Amino acid sequence: MTRPFLPLTSRSREEAHRAATPLELFFDLCFVVAVAQAGAELVHAVAEGHAGTGVANYAMVFFAIWWAWMNFTWFASAYDNDDVLYRVVTLVQIAGVLILAAGVSRAFEEHDFLVVYLGYLVMRLALVFQWLRAARHAADPAERTMCRRYAGGVLLCQVGWLGLVLAPGPARPWVFVVMALAELSVPLYAERAGTSAWHAHHIAERYGLFTLIVLGETVAAATVAVKSGIVENDALDELLPIAAGGLLLVFAAWWVYFVVPAHDRLTSSRQAFLWGYGHYLILMSAAAIGAGLEIAVEQAVGEAHVSTLSASAAVTIPSALFLLLVWLLHARYFKVGTARQLVLPVAALAILVCSFAGRWAVLAAGVVAAAAVATGVTLTARNPATRGSGA
Repeated sequence: MTRPFLPLTSRSREEAHRAATPLELFFDLCFVVAVAQAGAELVHAVAEGHAGTGVANYAMVFFAIWWAWMNFTWFASAYDNDDVLYRVVTLVQIAGVLILAAGVSRAFEEHDFLVVYLGYLVMRLALVFQWLRAARHAADPAERTMCRRYAGGVLLCQVGWLGLVLAPGPARPWVFVVMALAELSVPLYAERAGTSAWHAHHIAERYGLFTLIVLGETVAAATVAVKSGIVENDALDELLPIAAGGLLLVFAAWWVYFVVPAHDRLTSSRQAFLWGYGHYLILMSAAAIGAGLEIAVEQAVGEAHVSTLSASAAVTIPSALFLLLVWLLHARYFKVGTARQLVLPVAALAILVCSFAGRWAVLAAGVVAAAAVATGVTLTARNPATRGSGA
């Protein structure tokens, strides 16, 4: 049994065999509930012909989910002492994301962000408590200043986010942009006083696990959509190309993300910030692939009020974005030679072109993604001395 109270002091960056804890895994699973809710509402919005509004709301809600997850992850990497108080505060953060998830439908349908804000507030206040606790136990004055800056910055941002609840509808996107930039600035400001002792292998594993869970949610959502289409509409012929193409896309997404050792890029705070922040788009696009597959299924059976091109683009755009961003953020640093460097960018472009392939668009995109992986594996096999494998 863990002790009720332990000093919340910084862990070592050189700690061996640092792995994700059961509490962190539970945390991730609960956060995916909110991701699934956001994806479902995106499907509904696009299928009803409100793609612009749906994508904007999805970006805002996903930012709240991702940013709260990311802040917890980096804090835990540096300070997780696994005492009772730490566990309880983490469970409070989980409760916050479940509150947020409960408000996603109202945010999309009625543009009412109050419940989303309250859930976000619960998560963020719990994190403030953790930072103040770390500040209290910090032996180094620079570390204490850093912790207090984190706590103060997070608190100030919560006041600013009230604008998303109180501002008129047309002003809310601007409130979001300003406050998102403010949130992203807090770590940059706080760590000017001192650097938190995050663990590179642990961070890479945590991001990888969350990516796996999001991809798993994508598979689950697409499977349910295909099953419903077959049962309710007897549309196996129409849905089989979407199912096959979607599966190839998800398999390829998994392959290209995990084919290189991401932790080798996390050698400085600057690289870590760029890599960590860039995952907002990586994770959002991974989740959006599932939403796109659901839209494609609904369009194929005549339940979505969108064109075939729009439904296809709902799959191909996030798929291409995922491949391009994975290449940009870490894969390209492990590719030797022009041919290997071009595999993922060219595949991303080809997947976008597949949008115009009509009812075969998703299958064509899946074949392109699979071909990219096969090409990468072949090029690597010809030069075994290069690091990594596959695409």
